[in-house]
Order: sequence, then C-alpha cells, then structure tokens
Amino acid sequence: MKNAGAISWSDVDSSGEAALIARCASGDDTACAELVAAHQRMVYGLAYNLLGDRDEALDLSQEVFLRVFRTLSSFRGQSALRTWIYRIVVNQARNRQRWWRRRHRSDQVSLEEYLHTVGDLESCTEVLPDRLLASKETAAKIWQAMGRLSFDQRTALILREVDGLRYDEIAYSLDVAVGTVKSRLTRARQALRAELLGLRA
Repeated sequence: MKNAGAISWSDVDSSGEAALIARCASGDDTACAELVAAHQRMVYGLAYNLLGDRDEALDLSQEVFLRVFRTLSSFRGQSALRTWIYRIVVNQARNRQRWWRRRHRSDQVSLEEYLHTVGDLESCTEVLPDRLLASKETAAKIWQAMGRLSFDQRTALILREVDGLRYDEIAYSLDVAVGTVKSRLTRARQALRAELLGLRA
C-alpha cells in the first residue's frame, strides 16, 4: 500500500512552528503550554466527533498531548505539526473504540448532549423557533447517522467535512494512500445519504 508522500520542512512555518517545536523538545514549559493552547480545541473537537462522549474526549485529549510531548523529539517535519497531531488523535481514538467494542459500549449521543456540546446553530438573521428546532433535529439525525458509519469512514468524513483537511493531510493522518481516502469518503457519503433517506422515509 502506497502511503501519502512526505511533506518537507519547507511546508512547515520554519520561523514559528519549527522554533516552537524545538523549544518544546528542549523542555521549555512555556512553549509546551503554547503548543497545547494552539491545538487543544482542535484535539478535543476531533476526539469528541470520533467518540461522541465529552468525558472520553477530555480523557483522550490528555492522552494525546502526553503522547505528543513523549514523541515530539522524533518529529522531523514529515507533515505540518497539526497534521501529525491529527494522526495521534485518530490512532488513540481507534484504540479506545476497540476497547469499547470489546465491552459492548454504545457510542450513541442524545440530542441534548450533542446540542450542549456544539451549542445552538448561529445565524446572522433571526430564526423562527420551529425552524431552529428543525435544524437541531436535523443536526442530531446527521450525528446519529454518522455514528453508524464504520470508524474509518466516519473519521475520513469528519477530517474532510468538519475539519477541512486536504486529501493528502487526511491520508497522512490515517496512514493510507490518497486513493483510499477518496474511496472511504465516497462510501461514507453514500452510506450517510442512504441512512438519512431512510430516516426521512
């Protein structure tokens, strides 16, 4: 299997990001705090979208940053730091979900829990209550349908549609070829469409 090509240090902000990485690797606590502050929202958001549980996402976020700092000295700029961290989040979430499956734990999230986490939908204009309720219900149905996708399909879809990663970034994060990413996205969108059509029927 051919994985995504490596990205050189020229693709990384050498004047900023590389310097921050070097400071973290040397044990600079201030730099480590800066790195966490810069990426914690992204890490938590991806962890929550993959696991569907706030507490588990918080625990996973802590595990991710511990792993980041343990392995940062091995980072050689083969990708942007953000993409490298995405890869760690995905791997840790996959491991945790396997642990869940062995114990038959459900990964479904209630509408109330989902809305509490993501908040109300923002709009530039006033939205009538019935339309807002319909939007929330639609968002909950989409979330539930995504929860029934395979982990690999759901992850590819979240990285592309929620986090906005490029195909090569997703490929690196998942350690697969770009063609595999595109194939997973196609299957995920088809499955999601079929699921939503079934819910509407």
